[in-house]
Amino acid sequence: MTWAIGDIQGCFSAFQKLLQKIQFDPRYDTLWLAGDVVNRGDGSLETLEYLYSIRESVKMVLGNHDIALIAAYYGIKKSNPTIDPILNSPRVDELIGWLRKQKFLHTDFKLSYCMAHAGISPEFDLGMAMAYAKRIEEKLQSDNAKIWLKKMFKEGVDRFDRKAKAEDIDRYIVSAFTRMRYCSEDGRLDFKQKGAPTPKVRSKGMKPWFECENRKEIELKIIFGHWSTLGFYENEDVLALDTGCLWGGALTAVRIDIPETKIVQYDCKGCMEPGKGD
Repeated sequence: MTWAIGDIQGCFSAFQKLLQKIQFDPRYDTLWLAGDVVNRGDGSLETLEYLYSIRESVKMVLGNHDIALIAAYYGIKKSNPTIDPILNSPRVDELIGWLRKQKFLHTDFKLSYCMAHAGISPEFDLGMAMAYAKRIEEKLQSDNAKIWLKKMFKEGVDRFDRKAKAEDIDRYIVSAFTRMRYCSEDGRLDFKQKGAPTPKVRSKGMKPWFECENRKEIELKIIFGHWSTLGFYENEDVLALDTGCLWGGALTAVRIDIPETKIVQYDCKGCMEPGKGD
């Protein structure tokens, strides 16, 4: 069985309860994880250690919180009490080394799905998305990763420009894969609006990235997380799985290796108040 699961964000207990509900067995089953496996939840170290222990059964993409953890490891960003245990772990080099090897985009043509934490930029077709994901994966895995990553934390670039400086192209790619939610009428990505796509938000000319006009066709259905205020959402093009476990919502698993998807959820207690993060 193949199960896709939304943002865990260190909620290890809820994650384990959900795995029990779906009767997950790493010997036979595969997990697709939509990113943000750590940060803010009180079991970030346990989550990362467990995933590393079953790494042969995991397909994972990096989310903005996972990138923030790597940046904290390099001293680029400040740590916080929920990721301190990871950074203080005697296995930190091993765990961060594994995390750096994870993808920004995972594709499976047999299952007809692909997965990216925030989605795929409306300006990318699948070939472009795969090529650009590989580009930044190689840089994160390189010996110069610390220098490169530090540049990625400058203000995000909201429009794709093939002629831009390499650094700006990379910042757009990273931001699109890990942070986008909305695009404006002229196609620019918006990284500040975090709420649900209400009529009020739409009246400002903002649309979810997957509704943007002139969005390039993607042959595979896109699984993504990152957007807890959107919640579970599915149409023929996308499957959104961040259902706000961290905020007292649910942790969601969807079986994707069968003709009609099966949805299983575990209701979470939550570790933070809604509206205080992304």
